[in-house]
Parts: sequence; structure tokens; C-alpha cells
Amino acid sequence: MKETNYKNYSKSTPMTTQQIVLASRPQGLPTSDTFRFEEMELPPLSDGEVLVEPLYWSVDPYMRGRMNDAKSYTPPFKVDAPIVGGVVAKVMESKSEKYPVGTPVLGMLPWAQKAVAKASTLQKIDTDAAPASYYLGILGMPGLTAYFGLLDIGQPQAGETVVVSGAAGAVGMVVGQIAKLKGCRVVGLAGSDEKAKVLTEELGYDEVINYKTTQNLRADLKKACPDGVDVYFDNVGGEITDAVITLINHQARLVICGQISLYNDTQPTQGPRFLPKILTTSSLIKGFIVRDFEDENPRAIQELTTWVKEGKLHFKETIVEGFDQLPHAFLGLFSGKNQGKMLVKA
Repeated sequence: MKETNYKNYSKSTPMTTQQIVLASRPQGLPTSDTFRFEEMELPPLSDGEVLVEPLYWSVDPYMRGRMNDAKSYTPPFKVDAPIVGGVVAKVMESKSEKYPVGTPVLGMLPWAQKAVAKASTLQKIDTDAAPASYYLGILGMPGLTAYFGLLDIGQPQAGETVVVSGAAGAVGMVVGQIAKLKGCRVVGLAGSDEKAKVLTEELGYDEVINYKTTQNLRADLKKACPDGVDVYFDNVGGEITDAVITLINHQARLVICGQISLYNDTQPTQGPRFLPKILTTSSLIKGFIVRDFEDENPRAIQELTTWVKEGKLHFKETIVEGFDQLPHAFLGLFSGKNQGKMLVKA
């Protein structure tokens, strides 16, 4: 990315940038009309602030929930205000001793071509240890989500069967590989034969079912899991989860990470009443968000980094180029266009 000299940036020379705001709250699947591009003037830097220019923007399924005006674990986006998400950026001007010009940083930043941020909200990243984009993927929120969800909640044991829905996504592909490191049989569900091939041939999954082409999902799952299911890592919800639950073993652990199949529903849907199965199998079902484990992040990042350096963990990225492609990349999450982490490169 071309670097720009901002040392003349001041109140007398205002700087503008382009940003993407939430134009309206979507009903069902968002469209291009959900977003609006607009110009804005950046404020001058105050002490403790930096001017950053993004290298990569992250697009994530959870952002769909923030488009609704509903109480959740994180506040909703405001209409006519910028979309905010994970960003890896470079400091271009600084009034912070902690982050001199040129420092690569990670933060929750607006969808904008430039931004002014408080240094206290940013984290320095080591781009010598791993590519910058990895801090939005396997060494960032998705990798931490996979690590804590599987190991702290799922607690897989050698010889057990772990099933992962959304297995080709940024979280799912990491979950499956960690489960293999722990000696488990790993079965995934993905939406294309191409994704299934990557998961089995490159990432070590034992079997992958293409849920879009299967004629009988429950029968295929039963065949792939002859000893039942001990850990289910759920990124999808809906009919896939209904099918998996019929196969859970005694004291199974169900890790509820995402429900992307339901995020765009305009009316609640009635699925099977599965709590009797949870009761009779003495199983655990627990939802979580990665923020629940933030005090343990250093432990997880250290182990994930070690596995990556040792070649035990591999990661896929789907990278779309150009700031103007951010809405398109986000919408692509809901049609399964990504393998691994979906990113937009500046």
C-alpha cells in the first residue's frame, strides 16, 4: 500500500476520508442499500491519539446482529454512523509515545480509509512473527474463538468424535485442526465439494459432508460418526444442528459459537425440541463469546503462534481488494463465498 506523508496534517489543513455507514437497518438479508459511502473530515490529533491507515478490514458474521436495533452482548450499530470492525492498520502520524509512525496495530476501527484513534484502544502486532492479516484470523478473534470454544468448553479427549458446522469458515477450520492435534476423529459440514476437499486433503478433517448436496443429512452424519458425537462445535444452527443433536453421546458437549443460518430470519422458526435429548444424555450445551475469555488471551495466542510456526496449524484466507468492496465481501459471508477468513485489503 502506498505510504503518505501526513506530517503537515493540522487544523489549518483539514483532511477528509471516505467511510461506510449503516444507511438503514436491514429486514432479512442485507443488500447494497444497507450501506452508504460518504466523505467525512477527520479531526486534528489530540495527545494520546494516532492517525492510522488500514491494511486489512475484517468482515464477520456477528456484524449482522449489530445491524439490528436489539439488545445483545455488544451495542448495535447506529444508523448513519460508520460500521465498526476489526482492522489491522499502520500508524501514519502519532501523538503517542507508545505508537510511533510506522507501527502496525490492531483495533476495532470504523470502515474508513483513514481514522483517528486513541492509542489506548489499539494493540501493537508483530508482523515479523506472522503476516499482518493473521491477526484478524488465526491469531485474532477467529483463532481465539476456536481455541477457547473447543478446549475450554468442548474439552475434547483423544478418541472422541468432534463435529464442526461451518467447517470451512475462519473459526471452523481452526477448530478441526486443533481437535486433530488432540487425537480426535473430526467430521465437518461445509457448503461445497471444493471446501470439503480442502478440509480433508489439506487440513486433516477425517470426513466432510456437503450439506447443500446431501440427500439425507442425518443418514450421512450417522455414517460419518459411527460412534456418535462427543463434541459439537456449532457455527451454523438451524437444520444442521437439529440433525447433529440426534447423534450426541452421553455427556456430550455442545459449543454454541454462531447461528449464521438464522441471522437473516425475519420470523422465529420452530425447530425440534431437543432439550429431552440433552437431559437423557446428561449433555452440556453452552453458548459463548470470545470476550468471555479475554484474560486468557496471552496463553491462547502463544500456543496458536507456536502451532503455526511448527506447521501444525494452517490457515486459509479469502482476500478481496479495495475499500469499495467491503459491503460486497460482507454479503459474501451469507452465501458461503469465503474459505477461511474473509478480509478486504486496502
